[in-house]
Amino acid sequence: MTKLSDATRAKLKTVSTATVATALYKRGFRIQMIQGVQPIGADQPTLVGEAFTLRYIPAREDLNKVEVFRDRAHPQRKAVEDCPPGAVLVMDSRKDARAASAGAILITRLMKRGVAGVITDGGFRDATEIAKLGFPAYHTRPSAPTNLTLHHAIEINGPIGCGDAPVFPGDVILGDSDGAIVIPAHIADEIADEAIEMTAFEDFVTEQVQNGKSILGLYPATDEQTTIDFAAWRKANGR
Repeated sequence: MTKLSDATRAKLKTVSTATVATALYKRGFRIQMIQGVQPIGADQPTLVGEAFTLRYIPAREDLNKVEVFRDRAHPQRKAVEDCPPGAVLVMDSRKDARAASAGAILITRLMKRGVAGVITDGGFRDATEIAKLGFPAYHTRPSAPTNLTLHHAIEINGPIGCGDAPVFPGDVILGDSDGAIVIPAHIADEIADEAIEMTAFEDFVTEQVQNGKSILGLYPATDEQTTIDFAAWRKANGR
C-alpha cells in the first residue's frame, strides 16, 4: 500500500471533492466520484485516507448462514480487524442496499482501531447510532437485514468497484458533505497541491462575486486584471 504522506493528508483535508473532481478531470479521470453515497452524519469530519477494500458477491444460501460469523477468518470480520489505522475501509456491495454492509458494532470497532472512515455503495444498519459516533461513514441509505441475506464477503484488499468508481488498494479517498471521491495513489500528491491552489482562487472568486462582481472574465480568469487582483488578494490574505 502506497504511504500517504502527512503533508498530503493535511492538504486534502482543506479542499473539497468538487475541486478534486475538477483537478482529476483535467487529467482525463471522469468517473472517480463514488456515485450514490452520502455521509451518514451531517456534521461528520472530512475523510482522508488510503483505501483498504472488501468485495461482496451475491450470497448463496448454503454458504451464508449466520454461523459463518463464528469463523475468525470470515472476510467481513477480518477486514474490520485488519484495516490499517489511518486507512478507509471501502466496500463493494454491488450498489445493493437491501441488506446491510455492516452495523454500529463493526463501525465502532473500526473507529476505536484508528481507521479513518468507512464507505459502502450499499447500506448500513443502525444508521442513527453510527451517525452519533462522529466517525466518517458513507452509504446509500439505512438497511436493517444482515449482509448475509444478500452479500457474500469474498475478497479483502483487491481492486473493486464502489458506486461505479474504480478503487485500487492504496488509492486515496477524500470524503466531504458532497460525497466521496477516489484519487489514484500515484497522483495524490500533485492533486493535493493543485487543489490547494484551486481552492485559493475559488475563495477569491467567491469573495468577488459576493461583492457584486460578474463572473465574466473572473471565472475563468480570462481578464488580465483578474490575475493582478488575485495576486494582490493572495498577498493580503497570506494564501
